[in-house]
Amino acid sequence: MKPAPFEYARPQTVAEAVRLLATTPDAKVLAGGQTLGPMLNLRLAQPAVLVDVGRIPELAAVTEDSDAITIGATVTHAAIEDRRIQDPTGGFLAHVARNIAYRAVRTRGTIGGSLAHADPAADWLSALTALGAEVVIAGPRSNRRLPLQAFIRGAMQTDLGADELLIGVRIARFSSRARFGFHKICRKTGEFAEAIGVVVDDPERTFLCVVAGATGGRPIAMEMKAAPGAKGMTTDTARTLLKDAGHTADAYDLTLHAAALTRACHEAYAA
Repeated sequence: MKPAPFEYARPQTVAEAVRLLATTPDAKVLAGGQTLGPMLNLRLAQPAVLVDVGRIPELAAVTEDSDAITIGATVTHAAIEDRRIQDPTGGFLAHVARNIAYRAVRTRGTIGGSLAHADPAADWLSALTALGAEVVIAGPRSNRRLPLQAFIRGAMQTDLGADELLIGVRIARFSSRARFGFHKICRKTGEFAEAIGVVVDDPERTFLCVVAGATGGRPIAMEMKAAPGAKGMTTDTARTLLKDAGHTADAYDLTLHAAALTRACHEAYAA
């Protein structure tokens, strides 16, 4: 199939893009196009206007302050994988990026596009939730920042208004003592995950987050009173955490997510 007819606009600034979104009914934002392209061809998406933000310099920029780094929304997975940008996690972002789909997808797919699409099985959704990331959103009146966990409302559902544009992801700096674990289970390499487990533990910041992703809705962040350590997370422990967090699933799915969490924990504390 081919896309339904649509108008095409290529704004040069964030302000121009937001103005287009605010004044154009049924507009859709195009960044890397790795998700939207197939949706257009299958006519699952039929926008009246396609707003291409891929050439806006502000969205490809990476800025930093004393506490955090903000990655522009159109920075590609490949740029993160190749460590062509500052990484506040000391390499964890690159580790996540290199396992997203295939290299051809990673050279076009963007971090902002992944978050705005909010597919529950997307790697960034779970990894950035575990990192306590915030999204930066531009609107017709002002910009706002929102924790990613609040931004994602459910499967393919976000807090992004029709007249707003996701312009960046703000990630706090982690200390050299921080530990990270990320594990996803797929039927084969390159496919969407059936289960994702993420562990982030930074004792210097007293920051600990354990996340289960690819659960069919938004990622589940689970509270733990103490760091699990190398042997503190077993499959049984993970099952209990998932149940206590309200994850309703059959025995197979629960075991799959428990395994992903256990392996992520082992990766985090392996060394």
